[in-house]
Amino acid sequence: MNWNWLQALISGVSNYSTVFGRVWLSVVFIFRVMVFVVAAQRVWADERKDFECNTRQPGCTNVCYDHFFPISHISLWALQLIFVTCPSLMVVAHVKYRQMKDLKYTTTHEGKHMYARPGKKRGGLWWTYLVSLILKASFDGAFLYILYYIHEGFDLPRLLKCSMDPCPNIVDCYVSRPTEKKIFTLFMVVSSAVCILMCIFEMFYFICKKVKKRIIDKIDEETRELKSSSTPHSRHKSRSSLRVDPTVSNQNLNNIKTEETPTTQ
Repeated sequence: MNWNWLQALISGVSNYSTVFGRVWLSVVFIFRVMVFVVAAQRVWADERKDFECNTRQPGCTNVCYDHFFPISHISLWALQLIFVTCPSLMVVAHVKYRQMKDLKYTTTHEGKHMYARPGKKRGGLWWTYLVSLILKASFDGAFLYILYYIHEGFDLPRLLKCSMDPCPNIVDCYVSRPTEKKIFTLFMVVSSAVCILMCIFEMFYFICKKVKKRIIDKIDEETRELKSSSTPHSRHKSRSSLRVDPTVSNQNLNNIKTEETPTTQ
């Protein structure tokens, strides 16, 4: 499987991530993708071939293997990596949309810009980034639950008792290299748990930073209102002020203020 597209995606998303987001990217790429590609696929290469049951009954081994491993660890981890990295496309797509919108605005307004920084996580992009964090943590948690539910835990036993039809009776089935596979399973589970914690920490950091900024802006606004209430001219200005997009460029903000100033006759 070619994972170059995932590497390109991760390197692109790092430009718009916070410190916790970059740690998440490092854990995903180094401790999950690299281990999955380099080592895990080789460890599970003999998963089906060396699964043996102590019977010669035709079809018994196949049925028992399908019962104990309805989906292999490798296939489940591949799906998990795809689902976990897909929410990052939302952020990249939103930034690209802002860049295209800003470029179109620049060509039609004589070089003026709609956004001072299209990649700044403010306005709609803030919500997109927050939703992507929630989805990444939810997908990782859901796949950990699926792995735990399907295999009845994260352990990999050496001996499995199977009584499925067409087996003549209870037969013993053996998993190849169970200890090595158990180590890799626990490693991938711990890596997923670390990624979930990084997403939760980043969400708290993201929300606290937003709340702090709102409080500071509210205090500044109240301070300006108290100062402006002392003069009648500033009272008129405060009533005529308009709410401006926080991501708008400083150049357009000055133009808006100029348009609001009444002309003397």
